[in-house]
Amino acid sequence: MTGVQLVNNKIGIIGFGNHATKVISILEKFNEFEIEKIFHPIKKLSDTRGTNQLNDLYHCDCIFILSPNQTHYEYIFELLNNFNGYIFCEKPPIIEQNQLDELKKISLNNQKRIFFNFNFRFSKIKEIIERELKEKRIGEIININIISTHGLAFKKEYKNSWRSDEIKNKYSILDTVAIHYLDLIVYHFNSIEKYMHHPSIVSKNGTAYDTSLLFLKSNNLSVTIFSSYACPKINEIMIIGTNGYVVVREGKEKVFGPRDTFDSKGFFINPPEIYQEIINFDEEYEKSLKKSIRYFLEHVKNKDSLNIDDFEKSISSTELLINIKIN
Repeated sequence: MTGVQLVNNKIGIIGFGNHATKVISILEKFNEFEIEKIFHPIKKLSDTRGTNQLNDLYHCDCIFILSPNQTHYEYIFELLNNFNGYIFCEKPPIIEQNQLDELKKISLNNQKRIFFNFNFRFSKIKEIIERELKEKRIGEIININIISTHGLAFKKEYKNSWRSDEIKNKYSILDTVAIHYLDLIVYHFNSIEKYMHHPSIVSKNGTAYDTSLLFLKSNNLSVTIFSSYACPKINEIMIIGTNGYVVVREGKEKVFGPRDTFDSKGFFINPPEIYQEIINFDEEYEKSLKKSIRYFLEHVKNKDSLNIDDFEKSISSTELLINIKIN
């Protein structure tokens, strides 16, 4: 690492796309921090904080890697070798097996200063899973079905974006949408015994996959994740247990149980609703992103080491993601 002196509560940014712009707008609301520089390798940004020199960021306390997925590996190791501060990197950390092998080798000290933004770990969906695992109102969870879709692939700007280009990111929908839910499954249920993946290009508006059907199996649990850029907007989750089920749909979370609910003749009937809560997926994404950023910045401010378990689980999720692509 270099001997560059860090300046208190200064943030450097790598990237200036749609997601980077969203993160920058969130960061600008943290009054204790200031965005010092925004790096892009080629573009001359109209923002006065813009720079084409990566080393202009090295005096900051932390750097956010918000560039396209295929660039993460290069920036991670450039910063680990030349920068003393904390690193926030969007998920997935890397996209190839050889890159993952190198990431696994980094020192413990470096692991403690890098954070991979699997922000659904800070979401209401995560809280629902943890609550049901703890309280067991619906019994043992044996099936989770997830649908997350919208129509991005039919928008004009999609054709010329990195998300539609197989050379830049062939498995775009898997890496940007399905990965959130895959990570939650790995995070809470650990080992995945079997998996099947069926990607497709439905819109015909690019060369990268715009639709993904993913099946996961872990002990008694089966999980289906359907994600697409070529469908109407749908966000639904059903969690089925041995004694009830949870449905998140149309802005509401509803819990139904118990299993042993009968009619007058002793036949099973649909169990009654026992709990309801309002939940907005769009708001949850924003909230979880803000919480994730806040979590990271608190560690930067207090100069605390980041959680090694979080790093290891990020590696596990990424490794599964890569194996799904390979196989």
